[in-house]
Amino acid sequence: MRPDSSRRATRPLTETPARRGSRLDFDQVLRCVAHVTTPTGKKPVLKAMVTTACEKNCFYCPFRAGRSSTHRLTFSPDELARVYTQVQRAGIVDGIFLSSGIINGGATVQDKIIDTIEILRRKHDYRGYVHLKIMPGAEFDQLRRAMQLADRVSINLEGPTPARLHALAPKKDFTDELFQRLRWAHQIRQRERVRASVVTQFVVGAVGDTDLELLSLSDRLYNQLGLKRAYYSGFSPIADTPFEDLPPTDPLRERRLYQASFLLRDYAWDVEDLPFEGVGNLRLDVDPKRAWAEAHLRHAPVDVMRADRTTLLRIPGIGPRGADAILKARRRGRLSDLAHLRAVGVVGVARAAPYILLDGRRPPEQLPLFAQE
Repeated sequence: MRPDSSRRATRPLTETPARRGSRLDFDQVLRCVAHVTTPTGKKPVLKAMVTTACEKNCFYCPFRAGRSSTHRLTFSPDELARVYTQVQRAGIVDGIFLSSGIINGGATVQDKIIDTIEILRRKHDYRGYVHLKIMPGAEFDQLRRAMQLADRVSINLEGPTPARLHALAPKKDFTDELFQRLRWAHQIRQRERVRASVVTQFVVGAVGDTDLELLSLSDRLYNQLGLKRAYYSGFSPIADTPFEDLPPTDPLRERRLYQASFLLRDYAWDVEDLPFEGVGNLRLDVDPKRAWAEAHLRHAPVDVMRADRTTLLRIPGIGPRGADAILKARRRGRLSDLAHLRAVGVVGVARAAPYILLDGRRPPEQLPLFAQE
């Protein structure tokens, strides 16, 4: 998952401090804390697993079946709930992300994940942030209960197509085990008030997946199934796995995917608007919004006083808040200078300058030093 900027710097809790003696081992816990972006802001979150044993053989995963160097541990729901309560009350964390390896099928493990949070919510009266992983093959009622208990649930597709998933994780079924759970989650959210939003994650760059594939599916999930966010996890090789000799994915590719994904989700863009190249990937040297603007707006700049909201959102440096501020300011008077845009709250004035008209004229692209962002 990449719900946090420190994904590679943290690992899930795989040794319960309670098993190491009566004193809580804070050093062990701190290695399992990630600072993640949640629906209510950034939080320190404990990343924990019910078990590190797994019957699946995902080719990129450190917990895959048959990997001899993985330390296998399994915890009871009571143990996990007790440890989390200790570290939460000590002020170390303000949320939990609970996942697991899979033993005896996804439904069996899903029960243990749900039981852990039931104990936290009921026995320990915990009201804070919870993010739960939905296991492949989880049952409808398990998903429904998880969405009632958690603030966020992850149903990770991992690959953008059945073929890509099979190349990553040959024992997982894209349609029946995973995508069907996303459909169920959408049905549940439509029928009743539940606590959780729904996210997914893709492993990027290990099996020839293209940005076009990833973003086309992301767009479908945003528009048709109410997905809150797609996460793009750049592949990083793990020793003693079938993919250990593959090159890591360039972090810039991950960044460009996020930028393009936000354009689809928040800026009213269509997949066809994105500036793909060649085999269907985005440029790494420039963000997709600027690449599109260079091709379409450099020689046909947008008149800020006349453009509608959708058009304003095509301009680099202008986001949803900036577009709304411009529309509001236009009702009160003219915007004829870059300083006027800055005054109404447009923060990307320098980035916008090459692609707009103010008072029918192009503004200077090079701002005075005191006025630059």
